[in-house]
Amino acid sequence: MSFFDTHAHIYDHKYEEIGTAIEDVLRKCAESGVDRILIPGDSLESSKAAVSTAAHYNGNFGVELFASVGIHPHEAKTYDDEVEKYLRESIEKREELRIRAIGEIGLDYYYDLSERSVQREVFEKQLDLAYEYDVPFILHERDATGDCLDILRKFYKEGRLRKEPGVCHCCSCSVEASQELIKMGFFIGFDGPLTFKNNKKTPEVLKNTPLDRIVIETDSPYLTPEPNRGSLNEPCHVPFICSKVAEIKGITLEDAAALTYDNGNRLYGIS
Repeated sequence: MSFFDTHAHIYDHKYEEIGTAIEDVLRKCAESGVDRILIPGDSLESSKAAVSTAAHYNGNFGVELFASVGIHPHEAKTYDDEVEKYLRESIEKREELRIRAIGEIGLDYYYDLSERSVQREVFEKQLDLAYEYDVPFILHERDATGDCLDILRKFYKEGRLRKEPGVCHCCSCSVEASQELIKMGFFIGFDGPLTFKNNKKTPEVLKNTPLDRIVIETDSPYLTPEPNRGSLNEPCHVPFICSKVAEIKGITLEDAAALTYDNGNRLYGIS
């Protein structure tokens, strides 16, 4: 059985703080059957880290690494000509740099670390880049479902979204909102919160998500799933999320692993 963690920040300094090297993370991945990871960027600095990590460590312990580049809504205030130049130049060399998406991008009104109007403007700029370069994007949305859907509806109606635009990462929206995203062609990403005993909404979203639209992710080092909740998250924990997908959808773990692996490959255009 093989697993694809479609979203893990394995360059994060939190690993260094507890003495865990990237090689340790990848070794545990190999032991757990996780042989593909997408490493997302969320700022200029972390996008560069994602790309360099994917290049330097790809193939270690048999784990394939891919990257994305983009500006998170928290960092929207940093978006300038230099940032856009980096994104364009990186995406133009995406095959060489193992880049498979733009992201994570979107809106986050929970912390409001960037002005909401700036978040919306930067979100639209990166959506334009995704369409221009015909690459998927990783959608981050928190407490901003209405504005996020309004922007996506506009792009969808204007024909400025790909047939399969990308993934709603760590989906926390309602069943109704997730269904609208699915109709637009999105994949839905499920993370550790799916396994939390007090989480009722995410399992309902999963129940209503078609099998061919489900991807699994850890968002490491955050959102550690049960039974390891409380410790630092790692991609080796993604099988726990896959097991919960299998339980809720009434399929075997083997089938859940196979279909989410295939979905991840389709999402990111990996053969």
